Amino acid sequence: MKTAIVLGLGFGDEGKGVTTNFLCRQSRRSLVIRFSGGHQAGHTVVMEDGRRHVFSSIGSGAFQQTPTYWSRYCTFHPTNFLQEWKAIHSLGIVPKVFVDACCPVTTPYDVYFNQLTERANQHGSCGLGFGATIRRTLSPYKLYVQDLAYPQVLHQKLKAIGKYYEDLGKGVFAAKSLRDLVQQFREDAKEVLARIEVVHEQAFLQNVSYEQLIFEGSQGILLDMDHGFFPNVTFAHTTSRNAMELIQHYQLPIPEVYYVTRAYQTRHGNGFLSNEGMLPNFIPNPAETNQYNQWQGYQRVSLLDIDMLRYALQSDANYIQATQKHLVVTCLDQLQGVLQATLDGKVIRFPQIEDLAPQLMWIDGQLIECHSECGPQQLVKKKEYAV
Repeated sequence: MKTAIVLGLGFGDEGKGVTTNFLCRQSRRSLVIRFSGGHQAGHTVVMEDGRRHVFSSIGSGAFQQTPTYWSRYCTFHPTNFLQEWKAIHSLGIVPKVFVDACCPVTTPYDVYFNQLTERANQHGSCGLGFGATIRRTLSPYKLYVQDLAYPQVLHQKLKAIGKYYEDLGKGVFAAKSLRDLVQQFREDAKEVLARIEVVHEQAFLQNVSYEQLIFEGSQGILLDMDHGFFPNVTFAHTTSRNAMELIQHYQLPIPEVYYVTRAYQTRHGNGFLSNEGMLPNFIPNPAETNQYNQWQGYQRVSLLDIDMLRYALQSDANYIQATQKHLVVTCLDQLQGVLQATLDGKVIRFPQIEDLAPQLMWIDGQLIECHSECGPQQLVKKKEYAV
């Protein structure tokens, strides 16, 4: 057995989905493990036959018939999962998904409260209830995937969660206004249980027999709750921290790590973005996943920043033990001319993309170049290098 971790070096949208899909193609006996975030992640994969899907509640290896393990570090949204399951099924795939019994569950109350607070704070949240779910789970008002199988338990806990948010909302939040959404949530929860396999972490991970375990990260290291730029961060560890906890606890093989960046920087939502105003010479992707929405606005783009890549790598170095660390650069076909990036505020041109790798610390492995989401994402070049 071997293991791999896929991480984004920016603010998300780097290409973790295409990288995960690529790794799943290397071994048909793989398992994708989600270890951070929840349904707010969006990982786009485009296949050679034109099938396209944005993976959110299911691992990005599903097109390769690779099952998913949804770990306890992730939130689980029954309605979102059900919609995604049906969308993938319509593309000819029946996804196999294992969900940990102790995954925190996102409810309509979490989503609504998230949207109320985002209107006031404008922190760059995508308004899907992830952060609200995590904060609520830190209180006594918990709801886990295992609870969905017990109607009386679910009813009582949902009633308590509604009261919890009414107290937090101070007259602005009215649980009764969500009555129809909560009823639909109950129905979705019942249907979801027929499409997933609820498992317990210890029994599951102690007996895995796959050839390859692929830990698929969410968002990017620059959004990490400990290393990102507060307050515009996600309520998750987007470094390899959670993955390494599982790997070390269950004595799984030391992983290889795939650090992913676009050939330029992006950020969707408010918050710091270096080199803003310095636009790369590129053709925007007409099929870009992150379009304008009322919560995050337009996707912002700027020139690649080597200092930020180094910072992300150093942040992850606090947690990772790896055999090799690879660099994946995506969206290269969007560039008009050579790749450009800043270092100490000065613009550097890279006529050969492999010249970027020696500028980065904590990298020693392969350079993988990829096309963008405009068409089927595929490997362009793989080159051995050492720093």
